[in-house]
Amino acid sequence: MGFTFFSGPSSSFPPQSQWKSFVDIFNINKPLMFATGDTGEDVGRIFNAVNAAAAAIGVEERVIFAIIMQESTGNVGVATTFDKDGNATAGLMQVEGGPGFPGRHGLTQDQINSMVNAGTRHFKQNLIDFGNADNADTIYKALREYNSGSVNPNNLSEAPNGAGVNSYVSDIANRLLGRTP
Repeated sequence: MGFTFFSGPSSSFPPQSQWKSFVDIFNINKPLMFATGDTGEDVGRIFNAVNAAAAAIGVEERVIFAIIMQESTGNVGVATTFDKDGNATAGLMQVEGGPGFPGRHGLTQDQINSMVNAGTRHFKQNLIDFGNADNADTIYKALREYNSGSVNPNNLSEAPNGAGVNSYVSDIANRLLGRTP
């Protein structure tokens, strides 16, 4: 379907009531995950890991999965990248200090859980920084911070100080609506 560009404050982004269910978003994205070389077991284990992390850490499944798709397209063997400060960011959620398994597929549930838990714990701290509420305002601001380390609340499609991707929050909002790039 393609993405629509959203910008401005969180009120300019789609409300949670418009977001698709986790199962719908997951199923829409299965072909993209398989295209990365993920096995059927990898894809199933991502589903399990997202549910487990959501329950244990307190972040909703849709958001965890949207971050995974934005950061790695669900590729369990995604390459490790480096942030603007030269720190390694690894795994499904490309988180600093998180585990990664570059070039590998057919991972165990524990390996996939470790990547999803590391990213979800990091994002949970971003949520806490903005009040830890389960609402679009808090989630969108936390997503901006997750990607760029700082937030301009008047324009969530601005990566302050040149860190991060300007369209990051907009891209994830589209993923939450069930859209693919």
